[in-house]
Amino acid sequence: MIDNGLAVALASDLNPGSCYTQSVPLIIALATIYMGLSIEETITALTLNGAAALDLADSIGSIEAGKQADLILMDAPNYRHLSYHFAMNLLDTVVKKGIILN
Repeated sequence: MIDNGLAVALASDLNPGSCYTQSVPLIIALATIYMGLSIEETITALTLNGAAALDLADSIGSIEAGKQADLILMDAPNYRHLSYHFAMNLLDTVVKKGIILN
């Protein structure tokens, strides 16, 4: 789908019929290891494309001036690390609407 120019969104909705997990790190691992997405495609599918699927991409989903500052900081050397350490909690800091929550 991505190779044909389509936007793909990934999420976890804990739906017993199709996605019985709440683990976004598991979704990252499945997408990169088994679905053939690059880590960059996976992050885009979880952020900007997820926001677009909800018709919210104009206000959330990417780091841009004028958008709501919802961010997570991870305890990882870089973003490529996320695919391989999905069973660990790498969360360090949460920022919601520009406010640090922890």
